[in-house]
Amino acid sequence: MAKPFTAPLKAPFASDPARSRGRLHASLPSPTRTEFQRDRDRVIHSDAFRRLKQKTQVFVAHEGDHYRTRLTHSLEVSQIARTAARVLGLDEDLAEVLALAHDIGHPPFGHAGETALNAVMEQYDGFDHNAQALRVLTKLEHKYPKFDGLNLTWETLEGVIKHNGPLVTKDKPIDKLPAAFRDYEALQSLELDTFAGPEAQVAALADDIAYNNHDIDDGLKAGLFKVDDLMDIPLTGDVFRAVMAEYPDVEHGRIISESVRRLIGIWLGDLIAETRRRVAKEKPQTVEEVRALGRALVAFSPEIAEKQKPLREFLFQRMYRHHKVNRMMSQARRIVRELFALFLAEPDTLPSPWRERAAATGKDATKRARVVCDYIAGMTDTYAIDEHRRLFNLERWA
Repeated sequence: MAKPFTAPLKAPFASDPARSRGRLHASLPSPTRTEFQRDRDRVIHSDAFRRLKQKTQVFVAHEGDHYRTRLTHSLEVSQIARTAARVLGLDEDLAEVLALAHDIGHPPFGHAGETALNAVMEQYDGFDHNAQALRVLTKLEHKYPKFDGLNLTWETLEGVIKHNGPLVTKDKPIDKLPAAFRDYEALQSLELDTFAGPEAQVAALADDIAYNNHDIDDGLKAGLFKVDDLMDIPLTGDVFRAVMAEYPDVEHGRIISESVRRLIGIWLGDLIAETRRRVAKEKPQTVEEVRALGRALVAFSPEIAEKQKPLREFLFQRMYRHHKVNRMMSQARRIVRELFALFLAEPDTLPSPWRERAAATGKDATKRARVVCDYIAGMTDTYAIDEHRRLFNLERWA
């Protein structure tokens, strides 16, 4: 019989909320929560986080109630990140808030929306969802009397924008980064040339685990491919075969759920084992040493990383490039382009307070374009569709 799980002692290199580098705007400590718990709660109560419920992962939000949205995906990433952080002796609350906030800068319609916004913003410093997350967390949320943004801790902001690694490298100096990063660096350095702390690295790979396996689930349920199509994919096919052999008479949906559950367990177990191997080799004693390692401390093994490639290629071809998805994404790009062009040319059609923000930019086209971009990026799929219909569907006038 398996022994009950007992959480290990905190690792010496775990982030410590009591030693946080603090917030841009000083605030009194909470008598009931750590600093990272406060960050988590601020994210959960933000408008931008609530809007994730109708922002797409792959399918446009109105396509079906059972497909993942940015919100449900973020919750699933959070569950995986907390588990990994607990087993590795890291700070669970920091891992959780980073998982919850990692998609908060995404526009409507997933990657199609981001591609369209980046294209129309090309001459105005472009659009990057990671930079937009920083804008949301430090500028666009208006909840507190004394400052804009959520005033999150240094560790949370650093982890959100650097979860995939350093932003400043030998080949990419800071002046090549989006303006949001450059502007904030002038207020508070987030050390853009180093890796983030271990909790952010955990959240990044928890994201990979979630979308790898949940895209299998959504793709099968949407009928974009069949279980038989997965049989030649390393690891994935092995797991599905094992489940079908063990449960030959179980209904199809349970086969999918059990297989996805096992696959998540395999990826999570590999992440923990490989990270422990790297910890044993590097022996970091502080979170600062983790940032200075020059490579990620949290990682998948080379074997699992290699087996992940054919799965990602399969999902790209059979799901993200499926003609049904392509049609949705074509419509989505058109909606974003047309909304942007209209609002930029006629900013008086923006609703309040966006109209006032656009008027305050005067003749500065770049600033006005950024106001329009912020407005569109904050939209849910449903709102963007309705806004486009209100502005372009003349049949509503009939």
